[in-house]
Amino acid sequence: MSLQDNVIKNEYRSLIDNVVQSFYLPLLRDAVSYKRAVGFFSSSSLVEISKGIAEMAKNGGKIQIVASPYLSTDDIKAIQKGYADRKTIIENALLTQISEEQLDYYSMERLNLLACLIADGILDIRIAYTEDQSSIGMYHEKMGIIEDGDGNKVAFSGSMNESATAMSINYETIDVFRSWGDQNEAERVRLKGNAFYSIWNNCEPNIEVLEFPSISQALIEKYKRKEPNFEVDHEQFRPGKKGPKSAGDVFSYPAACGAHIPDDVTLHLYQMEAIASWVSENYRGIFDMATGTGKTYTGLGALTKLYNDMYGNLVVVIVCPYQHLVEQWVEDLEKFNIKPIIGHSASKQKDWLDRLTNAVRYYKLGTSGRSFFCFICTNATFSTGKVQKQIQKITGNALFIADEAHNLGAKNYKKLLPENFAYRLGLSATLERHGDEEGTEALTSYFGKKCIEYSLDQAIAEKKLTPYRYYPIAVYLTSTEYDEYEQLTKDISKNLVKTRGGKYKLTEYGKILAMKRARLIAAASGKIEALRKAIIPYKDDNYILVYCGAASLQQEDESGAIDDESELRQIDIVTKMLGNDLGMKVSQFTSKEDMDERAILKQEFAAGTNLQALIAIKCLDEGVNIPQIRTAFILASTTNPKEYIQRRGRVLRLAKGKECAEIYDFITLPRPLNQVYSLPTEYTKYDKSLVLRELTRMEEFARIADNPIDSHELIWKIRDAYHIEDVSDNQEILI
Repeated sequence: MSLQDNVIKNEYRSLIDNVVQSFYLPLLRDAVSYKRAVGFFSSSSLVEISKGIAEMAKNGGKIQIVASPYLSTDDIKAIQKGYADRKTIIENALLTQISEEQLDYYSMERLNLLACLIADGILDIRIAYTEDQSSIGMYHEKMGIIEDGDGNKVAFSGSMNESATAMSINYETIDVFRSWGDQNEAERVRLKGNAFYSIWNNCEPNIEVLEFPSISQALIEKYKRKEPNFEVDHEQFRPGKKGPKSAGDVFSYPAACGAHIPDDVTLHLYQMEAIASWVSENYRGIFDMATGTGKTYTGLGALTKLYNDMYGNLVVVIVCPYQHLVEQWVEDLEKFNIKPIIGHSASKQKDWLDRLTNAVRYYKLGTSGRSFFCFICTNATFSTGKVQKQIQKITGNALFIADEAHNLGAKNYKKLLPENFAYRLGLSATLERHGDEEGTEALTSYFGKKCIEYSLDQAIAEKKLTPYRYYPIAVYLTSTEYDEYEQLTKDISKNLVKTRGGKYKLTEYGKILAMKRARLIAAASGKIEALRKAIIPYKDDNYILVYCGAASLQQEDESGAIDDESELRQIDIVTKMLGNDLGMKVSQFTSKEDMDERAILKQEFAAGTNLQALIAIKCLDEGVNIPQIRTAFILASTTNPKEYIQRRGRVLRLAKGKECAEIYDFITLPRPLNQVYSLPTEYTKYDKSLVLRELTRMEEFARIADNPIDSHELIWKIRDAYHIEDVSDNQEILI
């Protein structure tokens, strides 16, 4: 293959890019010559230099390395005062950099490979230093030239040393130039090539370049133990192929199943910047990203970065609110070459607790081949005593990831956040907990600062989400429903208590009443007929979502009287109306369907033939990815920003042929607006609680819609009827 067949960036940054996997490995695989000027000579720098050269060497390629000796102050003084021959002093300094420490498996394999290549004349090392009449200094240039069999060359230079520290801890960069690029780029390659030639042949002014056969011999004697392992790159960076022959090996090595970014996954710039920020915060922080903008992949990118930085010595625990989210994560984890332990009541790994227990034990014992494992579970499973017992035993390099992290701010969960995990990552489109400042503060205190705030506005503007049109449809409470709503609102107002901070919050009974009122609003009977009228123009279309509330409706008999013994869920009534009355091909999408059934439904829906519409409730709020949705009818009137932001995001995911989404939002109002004008203020004082809540959502949805005028007319009618100047000025009324 040619170097030109590779995707090559102009710049690589060590905290964002995996330089080894994305640059050295693919380019050196296609190379016949590798010329490299590095910083200091050492065993560790040789290990890093070796990454990528195995395949090239196997194919007959040649490697030339120029390095600088690390000279102490005493060494330099000795040279200046002539205590010994400078070559002897440099030679002794170089010998001290040949490590005596016990190295891991991969390091030893690489040093053995290098020693074999030196012995076979494939690898040549020369030592360079600067000098003048009075002093001696370091030659510290960092550059390289990679050449293939067709004469194509890639040159690079920058701040990056060939060391593990440079690759992962320091923030360093390399700039890259191609010989087949434009004139300026090709000229940079030519100049780098000439410079290396001049240095290698000791023709550069004020730079002395020496050969040290004794150093090469010392490397051979120290590290050459067997035939070269030309598969070491494949073993280390494509895990699962090979490792130490037994647990008794003295060398530790990363687990056979380790993290790497799939070849078909390319992270966006905002995702890479989020990861870099997280790294700079000591691997702690929050990814606040709009639904559909790639939170999971960003989280997995962060996991992979930490895995590489910890050389595979890492424990990862991931928690998700629901089983279907766990299973979606499992699919993505496997793409990233991670085989997790899956913990929840319906897990196909029936022995998952035993697996977790053993993994923790082996990790703590430092058992060879057990230096990495990943455990993923639901929030409910995470909170159990048997799991907490194992979580608390974990020490060392441990990463805790919370998907839909806002859920862990709840009273029963926040006390379980593992303090023994040094590395933490919270993922959420809506971290702030509605009406729970204490819970929000607990989350930010635990996870750290927001490493990214990638809003819906930004995502749409940058074409990471689909633009949308917004159509609010007003629905009014019946007189019976209004009476119940009014009484509940009165009772809720009596269950407010003042906190120490001077704010008000609901009592536990008040929360129950508020939930009952929310269900009443969600189940407003007028929504069914309003939906029928709105959806008729779409009854022959595909890719439709109808989002129902988790509420019940009283069913009328044929005479129109209320049947007190019959209470049907809104989702069932909608399903019957669309499927039977309108003849549409519909299916419910709820928590009742198992993972296999859901997979079939998603497949049928995406095909657009046998299934026109999904009718769903709350299970779609978090995590379910059905990008084909183009038209959404939202009956579930929610005032919780977390919920309606999540619901909107589900509709805006990118899909082939999807240029714009449509959202029909059924707005519940206490009474027809023409009645409001003629009523005294005291008659409408309980209306405002509902009106303000619905207005808040309407204005948020309309704010970035492609058709604001279609919603602003209704917004201004509502404001005018209730004399509302600014929704934000009336938040204190929202009880």
